Amino acid sequence: MMYFSRLKTSLVLGVCLLGLIFAVPNLFAAPSAWVPWRAIHLGLDLRGGSYLLLEVDMAAVIKERLDSLADSARQGLRRAGVARFVVTPQAAQNRMVVRIEDTSKQDVALKTLQELGTTVGNQTVARPDLEFESTPGQIVVTLSAPALVDRARGAVQQSIEIVRRRIDETGVVDPLINAQGDSRIVVQLPGVEDPKRIKDLLGKTARMTFRLTDETANVSNPVPPPGVDFLAMEGGPGGKIAVRRRVEVDGANLTDARAGQSPQTGEWVVNFTFDSIGTRRFAEVSRNNVGHPFAIVLDDKVISAPNIREAITAGRGQISGSFTARSATDLAVLLRAGALPAPLTVVEERSVGPELGADAIRAGAIALAVGFVLVMVYMAVFYGLFGWFANVALVANLVLMVAILSLLEATLTLPGMAGMLLTLGMAVDANILINERIREEAHNGRTPLNAMETGFRRAFSTIVDSNATTFLSHVMLFIFGSGPVRGFAVTITVGIITTMFTATMLARMLMVQWYGRNRPAALPV
Repeated sequence: MMYFSRLKTSLVLGVCLLGLIFAVPNLFAAPSAWVPWRAIHLGLDLRGGSYLLLEVDMAAVIKERLDSLADSARQGLRRAGVARFVVTPQAAQNRMVVRIEDTSKQDVALKTLQELGTTVGNQTVARPDLEFESTPGQIVVTLSAPALVDRARGAVQQSIEIVRRRIDETGVVDPLINAQGDSRIVVQLPGVEDPKRIKDLLGKTARMTFRLTDETANVSNPVPPPGVDFLAMEGGPGGKIAVRRRVEVDGANLTDARAGQSPQTGEWVVNFTFDSIGTRRFAEVSRNNVGHPFAIVLDDKVISAPNIREAITAGRGQISGSFTARSATDLAVLLRAGALPAPLTVVEERSVGPELGADAIRAGAIALAVGFVLVMVYMAVFYGLFGWFANVALVANLVLMVAILSLLEATLTLPGMAGMLLTLGMAVDANILINERIREEAHNGRTPLNAMETGFRRAFSTIVDSNATTFLSHVMLFIFGSGPVRGFAVTITVGIITTMFTATMLARMLMVQWYGRNRPAALPV
């Protein structure tokens, strides 16, 4: 127990040295972009920035599902030979009503509609996403409760990924994006004092479609003809364009979009590229409609409607329309990131100024320093030389904690700073247990070496038990918590690992080295 080989000593010192090396990047700026310079990042409450709480429009998600279900129902009923039927989506009631004139075909229609359903949940608990109620001449198809929950979760997770991609494209460093509840998303943007541009990017669904126009429709009519929408022209004087509802090419087939300048006119444009499916479809549509306008629709607004001059077979195109450098770049960002499954609404918005963050850092640093000094003084006064060994272990504990958080590129918040201070107190508890045990064994008449060995052995199980229970509780806190709570849990968890190393390895090594050199007759504890 009280023997340290040269290899073991070298390993302990090597870990401490590596910790010091990995903690150094927090004191200096990265010398170059190619140097792997990992450091702890400051959170919103320390650095300042913006906080946004977004809500996914679940009504739009349900409406889109019912509209898609209605289209599939119409096609399936026609293929099944059901004539004279009416399909009516009712998004407010989460259902779709199918009225059938020929009741002899009702069983066929019900079987056809049942084939449109899927299952939600896992393999052990799989439930249908559709519920059916059949009465003579009418079938009501309702989205089940598990289906609504599953669709909400899917929409939130998909939105989080797209929001992250959009924010990353803007260059914001260390954004924190997490789900809150079933339909909300928390976005924290450290260092962003004016989130207007981010809000504009996140507020757009960015679903782009390519559709043909209806040149025969009269846009002055109050109601568009069947299969046609009257859409406003983006940036136009208020006029509308008759656009067919049929989507010829979907923006989901885009693989890239970049802002640039037209070599002919010098105006800002967005150049885009399709995948193989989009390229084939775009070539087919452009070949069959030379000389006709082709509308580019973004979120139910026409941003451009150029005439097709020739077949476009290369899978590349260009969007023009009074863009500035910023607006062209933002549109390219939206198209590259992909379309949101539903609109996002800003429910809450807060801004934290850098001055407030600086005050928080200063207050936290003072609290950490004062607590650290008081603990060191306490250990030195009550335990003498062994107290100073514990203080060395305490310094190493702090360095190793910073090093591990730097390797993880963790985001430090005020709760995280509180966790670091609490960890130092927990580390001192371990050293106090060891020193008190050694003192007790020495008072019972044991020799110095025997007292040290027995004290460490008897204190070890207590230290392991207390730290293990704390570790498990904070793992649960990390799993079920969110935001700053998880940051606090990470700090404590890392601190427990470093505490076990410094208290049971480093402090013991220092005592063994001291004893081997001095061979004292009594312990200075």
